Amino acid sequence: MRHGSYHPEVEDASFNWQTLRTLLPYLLEYRGRVFLALCCLVAAKLASVGLPFVLKHIVDAMDTGSNPVLTLPLGLLLAYGTVRFANVLFGEIRDTLFGRVTERAMRRIGLAVFNHLHRLELGFHLNRSTGGLSRDIERGVSGVSFLLRFMVFNIVPTLFEIALVVGVLLVNYSVWFALITLTAVVLYVAWSVVATDWRTGYVRAANQADSQSNSRAVDSLLNFETVKYFTNEGFEAERYDQDLAQWEQARRKNRLTLFALNGGQALIIALAMTVMMVLAGRNVVAGTMTLGDFVLINAFMMQLFMPLNFLGFVYREMKGSMANVERMFDLLRRTPAISDAPDAQALVISRGEIEFREVSFGYGPDRHILEGVSFQVRPRQKVAVVGASGSGKSTLVKLLFRFYEVGEGAVLIDGQDIRTVTQDSLRRAIGIVPQDTVLFNASIHDNIRYGRIEASEEEVQEAIRLAHLDDFIAQLPDGHNTLVGERGLKLSGGEKQRVAIARTILKRPPILVFDEATSSLDSRAERHILQTIREVSRGQTSLVIAHRLSTIVDADHILVMDQGRIVEQGSHEQLLAKEGRYAQLWRLQQQQRVQEQEA
Repeated sequence: MRHGSYHPEVEDASFNWQTLRTLLPYLLEYRGRVFLALCCLVAAKLASVGLPFVLKHIVDAMDTGSNPVLTLPLGLLLAYGTVRFANVLFGEIRDTLFGRVTERAMRRIGLAVFNHLHRLELGFHLNRSTGGLSRDIERGVSGVSFLLRFMVFNIVPTLFEIALVVGVLLVNYSVWFALITLTAVVLYVAWSVVATDWRTGYVRAANQADSQSNSRAVDSLLNFETVKYFTNEGFEAERYDQDLAQWEQARRKNRLTLFALNGGQALIIALAMTVMMVLAGRNVVAGTMTLGDFVLINAFMMQLFMPLNFLGFVYREMKGSMANVERMFDLLRRTPAISDAPDAQALVISRGEIEFREVSFGYGPDRHILEGVSFQVRPRQKVAVVGASGSGKSTLVKLLFRFYEVGEGAVLIDGQDIRTVTQDSLRRAIGIVPQDTVLFNASIHDNIRYGRIEASEEEVQEAIRLAHLDDFIAQLPDGHNTLVGERGLKLSGGEKQRVAIARTILKRPPILVFDEATSSLDSRAERHILQTIREVSRGQTSLVIAHRLSTIVDADHILVMDQGRIVEQGSHEQLLAKEGRYAQLWRLQQQQRVQEQEA
């Protein structure tokens, strides 16, 4: 099992039968429907094989040249129409019955992949490519539908029909007819397999180029403003065109190899049909076969090679579908780096105390972030963590939410090691106002309600009031139904922060975390947000990650971090009196603030 970043790999050209076995439980959810569909399949194929015999008797009856027997062809013609209609009808009933099975399987698998992606660790999502990943899932779910439908209702029935036809020719006619048919089928299948395997590399290259170009387009559009800021539209278009050029080249090679594949298949069919017709024609002339037998042989060959020709297309598509489904199932087989212990219990909050006990952590063997960090956040206490960029402040938040597992030591809440409780109960107990608030492309109301989906309308309005959003919303033409745009781009930084605060208020968690919630705001917006934060966090356990020291002077306790260690701690006054790192940072920021005000 693997975990970590998502980098799509080149698929193997061979069939992975384990993938088909993985699909079996989804197929058997509707056993009754599958059984009825298979019964319709057999009935349709028996009707299909019976058609040439009815046609033979019609031709033989009409070939006698006597008028009294015209009633017999009329009956046979009616029988021919009935059998042909039965063939189509049973096929339609089969597809209708199995359609529900396929659609349910696609739904179940799509949901399973979606849930699994949310269970994967933060490191996976930081390294994934959203556009390529979404395209892989889309192709994988579509591939499931193709595999289920065509494996069960095209490959198996076609092989069944081939066996029936070869058996009929062997019993009723010369062994040469059966031998020619069997040889043609073997050659056709062999050429299809060899040529398809040859061109699979080009199919993979086209898919990879497609995913890469889609990822490039999505990434560029998500960073629309940055592209505009630096007037790099031409650069983005050139990079996108390079990816499209690779896709175009792969598709061209794919098309040429498809021509070779289809040409070889057509040659085999034409040679087999010609040899069979010549042999049947000679027998008719010799009197050993009737004209009806000639028509039967021709009908059998046409009827056989039509699905066989489709079988070549099915095999080609199944190769691609198998690769797409395998890539999607590779996601499902990826083991989450963070998972609940087998005996994990729900977190019980009694006081809301947080403790980091000798915690060490690194994002990799060569990137150590925290070294033996220990501190406590007492119940209803406000503890702030400050330090230079890269000192490990925000990593504390990620460990508290258990987005990563501590390397050494432990993180405890009310004496419970967070590794022994369920992730769901842990994250329900903590509310956060992050540094970069990313909103859904929905209304302000829906984004706030996301904090607690089941909240009443009165509770949502109360959260809006407590976050001092009511005046801002009142100025909007659509009020709280105003759409915020993708990632909340229509709102300013301060407005997004207030939405984040309202969302956290609605969640009503016993523990609050503020991760540099005002670092990107101007002084006026910062004052308003700070006032709101003070009102919200009053009487609750709060952990504040801060860049600007002026925002945490009222904290009960302040931790100063440097290179993954706590180098100083105490109240604001105590730390200033020490004349250490904190006092140095304070003076530096105060000088910058004076300079900004003078400017």
